[in-house]
Amino acid sequence: MATPPPDNQTPPTEPVGLPGQVHPDGSGVYGEGGAGEREVPALPEDATPDQIDEHWYRHVYQGDKMPQLTVRAVLMGGVLGMLMSASNLYTTLTIGWAFGVAITAVVMSYVIWTLVRAVTFGRVSRMSVLENVCMASTASAAGYSTGSSIATMFGALLMMAPVPEGATPADVKSWDVHPFWLLASFTFVTGALGCFLAIPMKRQMINHERLPFPTGIAAAETLKSLYSQSRDALHKAYVLVAGLIAGGIVAVLNTGSMLGFLNDAFDWIRRTIGLELRLPGQVPATGFLRAGSDGLTSAAVGADGGRVRELIGFGFNPSVLLIAAGMIVGLRVSLSMLVGGALLYFFVAPGLIVQDAAHLLPDGSGFAEEYIESIEIVGGGTVFHVYRWGLWGGTALMVMASLTALALQWKTIARAFVRKGGAGGAREWDRIEVPVSWMIAGMVPLGIVLVGLQVVAFQIAWWAGIIAVLMSFVLSLVASRATGETDTTPTGAMGKVMQLLFAVLQPGHVVPNLASAGAAANSATSSADLLMDLKSGYLLGANPRKQFLAQFIGVFFGTLVIVPVWYLLVPHQGKFVGVDAYAAPATNQWFKVAEVLTKGIDQLPASAQWSIFIGAMVGILLPLVERFAVPARFRKFMPSAMGLGLSWMLPFANALAFAIGAVIAWVWSLVHKRSAEKFNVPLASGLVAGEALIASIIIMAVTATGLLFG
Repeated sequence: MATPPPDNQTPPTEPVGLPGQVHPDGSGVYGEGGAGEREVPALPEDATPDQIDEHWYRHVYQGDKMPQLTVRAVLMGGVLGMLMSASNLYTTLTIGWAFGVAITAVVMSYVIWTLVRAVTFGRVSRMSVLENVCMASTASAAGYSTGSSIATMFGALLMMAPVPEGATPADVKSWDVHPFWLLASFTFVTGALGCFLAIPMKRQMINHERLPFPTGIAAAETLKSLYSQSRDALHKAYVLVAGLIAGGIVAVLNTGSMLGFLNDAFDWIRRTIGLELRLPGQVPATGFLRAGSDGLTSAAVGADGGRVRELIGFGFNPSVLLIAAGMIVGLRVSLSMLVGGALLYFFVAPGLIVQDAAHLLPDGSGFAEEYIESIEIVGGGTVFHVYRWGLWGGTALMVMASLTALALQWKTIARAFVRKGGAGGAREWDRIEVPVSWMIAGMVPLGIVLVGLQVVAFQIAWWAGIIAVLMSFVLSLVASRATGETDTTPTGAMGKVMQLLFAVLQPGHVVPNLASAGAAANSATSSADLLMDLKSGYLLGANPRKQFLAQFIGVFFGTLVIVPVWYLLVPHQGKFVGVDAYAAPATNQWFKVAEVLTKGIDQLPASAQWSIFIGAMVGILLPLVERFAVPARFRKFMPSAMGLGLSWMLPFANALAFAIGAVIAWVWSLVHKRSAEKFNVPLASGLVAGEALIASIIIMAVTATGLLFG
């Protein structure tokens, strides 16, 4: 699920007349004065598509003047992308979001290559700005585009895998449910298909309509700043690296005790100097409120002898990843999460626990006939799992809000299918654009393979598999345009559209429902991501064919690492259903939507059915009220549908940490606005990437050690 644009920042705007391209020798940036300065003629407002293309080719294009698609650029992007794919998979499992890779990769690549040149005393040549453009394309494909369906689709399928009699969820191994060949082939095919689907959209959306793609502009501006040797850009790079280091340290203190030698070291330090380095999982350890005490009626523990139980995740989580995520998404989303979480944990859940207790049989052995428990008790009867119930209302709210927002963008959807072409015939700049023949050569075999995979592995009828592939093209058009106009890729909404469609095409079948949604979501994400990177290249004068190849190669890198990382982070079903399981809000959302669409809601508790209805109504009303009843200047004060929905799908601790981060960023902007605008996002991005990367490496090391040595 893509991260929404920060609501406390203004997206950069595209330079008028496309100035700002970097000098071929990397010594400066046109438009900033100094040696080599030249003027870029203004483009007439009524320019035809051919005139736009010719203007760019004559005055901006630099792809023949400097290196671009080089081995070192691709390898650097591949390595950084593989690291970021592990980081993004971890964040998707914990908070349901994946974070953009391009800007982080650009800064990290620049810093790393600067260090390499320093160590070699300048013997290694400087990486050109267009090499870094290709590097970013490879990193984005590897770190962001290839993992969309792993944690969501395959995670949901793992959750529904049957547990053999006498076994536990820990005995249901992920590699037994989905073998390596299936995950690797599905991930690669859908990611590569998205690349080819983007080919016919590039000229229309980027060249001619010049859609903003704000993150693409931001990446281009970052590169221009770095290569102009601006002090601000270098400071941002240093801050991002400092954030990476700080986040990594917190990850070691949070999860390092999982490694035997680190746990022994922590114990030795505690015994020697009395300092406990390990960070607690929650503060306070027992949470803010427990059933049977602190004002919550003892009837909630029924005939269990007054036993006190905790509400899972009802405390403060000392994770900088969560705090930094709040710094990025801003006050609106984060405070909406806090309000929604408080409503669930302080009022709704306690009331439902009391209601459940009232329906217990006198001996405490179960519930009265026809009553379905609302708040499940897990962890050997010690913990109330609140957000397992809350995800029903949260999912309904997010799904309906996404679909309503998509419907309100009907003009965007319509424009996705209207192409304004130029005059026919070969033109000089056609030699650098990706030809439609490449799309046909790629889509035909990939489409056939994807249909075959769906038929063989997911019990999808062959004709329905063909529809799924065709719908992937349609939804990629919509997702790419939405990304270009709003900087947010509606991956979740695209998946829900497919789930709704397959609930009609193959009713009562959960697996086809999830597999079709995974194919569409991964392809749409890959298309939108490629266009975002092509926007950066367009502004900097890159060769789009070479950029496409870099992105395509990145899919290989991403597939190579994301599958083994998945097996190491999620070795068995217990990682989704145990007391120490990932929150996995996105995974749970996909699973529950498929379950409701295929099995019906009559199997749910009555309270969950009401929460679905209320959540759906709120999800529909919020976008409508915001669009038609609230003036534009006041919309930033409206509750966020995404924030409210997520708050019921995550532990309260996550919502609290998000809110703390958003408040920190807000106060920072009040105290020193200039430094906050410059360093908030680099610092937060570094903290997120650092903690997620090191935590995922530690978890993978523990899993690998267990597999090798038992």
